[in-house]
Amino acid sequence: MKKFAADFAFTLDGSAKPVERPLVVTDEAGKILSVSQYSQDELSDAEYHEGILIPGMVNAHCHIELSHLKGAFRQATGMSGFINQINELRESVDEKGRFEAMKAEFENFFRQGVVAVSDISNCNESFPLKKEYRDKVYYRTFVELFGTEKADAEAILEGGQRTADQATAMGLEASVTPHSCYTMSPKLLEITAKRGLESGSISYHSQESQEEEDMIMKGSGALSDNYHSRGLSTPPVTGTTALEYFIDRIAEKEGKVKGRINLVHNVVISQRSIDRAKEALQSPFFTICPLSNIFIHRQLPPIDLMRKNNLKICLGTDSLSSNLILDMVREMECLQENFPGLELGEILGWACSNGAELLGKQDSLGSIEKGKTPGIVLLENAEGFRLNENSKSTRLI
Repeated sequence: MKKFAADFAFTLDGSAKPVERPLVVTDEAGKILSVSQYSQDELSDAEYHEGILIPGMVNAHCHIELSHLKGAFRQATGMSGFINQINELRESVDEKGRFEAMKAEFENFFRQGVVAVSDISNCNESFPLKKEYRDKVYYRTFVELFGTEKADAEAILEGGQRTADQATAMGLEASVTPHSCYTMSPKLLEITAKRGLESGSISYHSQESQEEEDMIMKGSGALSDNYHSRGLSTPPVTGTTALEYFIDRIAEKEGKVKGRINLVHNVVISQRSIDRAKEALQSPFFTICPLSNIFIHRQLPPIDLMRKNNLKICLGTDSLSSNLILDMVREMECLQENFPGLELGEILGWACSNGAELLGKQDSLGSIEKGKTPGIVLLENAEGFRLNENSKSTRLI
């Protein structure tokens, strides 16, 4: 049995308010046995920490296989410029270097107190490390597919399925998923989403940039020009938002689309697209990656609009191709800095409990409650529950 005490705790057991003088008791495996407020005489056999106890965090969007690209990309290029850099630099580091960069981030996640990751893969390079770390951090792999030409759709899907099957054969949870509206033919988007939803969930880059919206709504803009210059087909011009375009591709004739759908980025999400998502999707989640959005676009999602609509918001880091660091605390600090009205408890709900629900792990992760094994993390240097450059997280169990 282990006992953890601190100044405060955010248990996230239905409340975003902090608990003063928390005492959390676990068994040796980390299962929560009790949560209470300590008296002074109870501290003699407890592990006391100055700071805040929180449950383990869930990184709701990452591309850990791109960790070798740290510091390689120019910032503020927009989506068109970012795609050009991915095409140019993705294999600029040899296999050993790519592996070592990934391993460093796997270890960082563990130390920081990340207990689960919704991770994007385009190949199988991360699978051995996911197997090695699966008793420490849960990784749910989404094998992401691309392809702008209709004739290639079936072959691309089956190739992606073979990659997902490799992960499954290693004891990992994996399935195919569509990337975005602008990187896929309508057919590939439709058949990939259908296949992915058979597993219960998909992850989809949605409304990440105005360039994406312009391509779908008007058939113009920097992203559209980029694709035409490379002789690639572009999606049909619909006059709708990019999220509406996606939903129209997967909508059911009757009833809502079933399954957990992780809509990632949402930088230019609008009331119009939110209304359509609520109408057509049974279980949508809206993941934000603030530092990545600033890195590429110098823009952040409309957080106030998303909160006003009571969206299920999750938090991710994206990759080191579009971020300087993979650290959930830095993402939360960025949010508080840019949206001063955001309270820490609400953001932690996005980073912990909502992420656990996204991955279907809410029965064991996401909150400090009796019977769960969420991990216990110490959050330090959050004065007045405001994060700053000195704030950090450390896994306790």
